[in-house]
Amino acid sequence: METLFYVLVAAVKNILVISLLLLFVAYMTLVERKVLGRVQVRFGPNRVGPFGLLQPIADGIKSFTKEDLVPAQADKPVFIIAPAICIFTALCMFAVVPFGPPITLLGREIKLVVADIDIGLLYVFAMATLGEYGVVLGGWSSGNKYGVLGSLRAAAQMISYEVSLGLIVIGTLILAGSLRLTDIVEAQRNVWYICYQPFAFILYLIAGLAEINRTPFDMPEAESELACGFNIEYSSIKFALFFMAEYAHMITVAGVATTLFLGGWLGPGPSFLGPIWFLIKVFAILFFFVWERGTFPRMRYDHIMKFGWKILFPLALANVVLTALVVALR
Repeated sequence: METLFYVLVAAVKNILVISLLLLFVAYMTLVERKVLGRVQVRFGPNRVGPFGLLQPIADGIKSFTKEDLVPAQADKPVFIIAPAICIFTALCMFAVVPFGPPITLLGREIKLVVADIDIGLLYVFAMATLGEYGVVLGGWSSGNKYGVLGSLRAAAQMISYEVSLGLIVIGTLILAGSLRLTDIVEAQRNVWYICYQPFAFILYLIAGLAEINRTPFDMPEAESELACGFNIEYSSIKFALFFMAEYAHMITVAGVATTLFLGGWLGPGPSFLGPIWFLIKVFAILFFFVWERGTFPRMRYDHIMKFGWKILFPLALANVVLTALVVALR
């Protein structure tokens, strides 16, 4: 009975987290269009449902019902699998992100995280790396030169900034002494790590934007240069899967930032408010991601790569060395 109970709990947590994540993905598209409309002094979606609230549902129906085209010159199995790889890895990344303190149910402790593993942060980076295969394979398998160029850009940019991203988070790992994300949150009960690592937090946001191909780092799908880049030949639900993967990845980047630097679910008030505090912090970071898209222009590709290797990487390395020295000498 004990085993059956925890199997049921695991199944419920999986279904709940995936369902909520997909719901957030759908409505982040609406939030982004509304916020960008305000930033650019125009209306966002306001025709489908009250205040445009049904627009994500209409977009989903449109994506499912549009004609699904596969180019004759495409590598069809890889062409079909590529968007599935992206959305699968993007959803799996959130499995180790804790969104609340443990609760007691029927005399048993239930952790508000799908999988509380010892190497949680390594798991996040591993799944992020696997997600890059979807982008690269999608562009290569389409048989289109613009798609191939977009996938090559994506591979170079995402791998480059992932190196810096890995260095940036090492500072918090040194302070917490653990790769388990729940342990990192618990270590911030007295002081959030953004107080110790404010510079690392800024670097994380910059590298995170480049990792998820958000403006001003959206060169893998730069419409003005690549005619939409790696996903140029995709249509219908396959294109929608790439789109959903980008937003799911963005939510995970915000969730990991909240966990590493902003104390996760920690906040004033009773512990049952933990998930609410977690969501507030995540949405604050997501709002920043949307705001900067409507504010900053796209960078040139050679500038992006130069910034990644000549500025961001040395700064991330310096932060690691400085943090290690401070911890060793205190």
